[in-house]
Amino acid sequence: MFKITRSARSGTTTLALSGRIGAEHLAELGRVVEEEHGHRVVLDLREVNLIDVDAVRFLAECVERGIRLAHCPAYVQEWMVREKLTGGVTWRRKKQPKL
Repeated sequence: MFKITRSARSGTTTLALSGRIGAEHLAELGRVVEEEHGHRVVLDLREVNLIDVDAVRFLAECVERGIRLAHCPAYVQEWMVREKLTGGVTWRRKKQPKL
């Protein structure tokens, strides 16, 4: 079960995520993040117990946009780096020259 708990303090909104995060949850999560436009946003992953590749790509895009991740497991951080290096994240994909 996926859950988002919102809290605000000193101009920063923390979205505590819990459960499993999969592609089917990204529309809701994206909407909640967008509602906080103009505020500092932190995604707290302390209670996340499973994540799929689409969610990893989403988190990497969030980081690129200036959203901070708190309590992000090392394996998720490494996965985001690998996605970025391999071009798995669409905002980093460059056109390959034609041969």
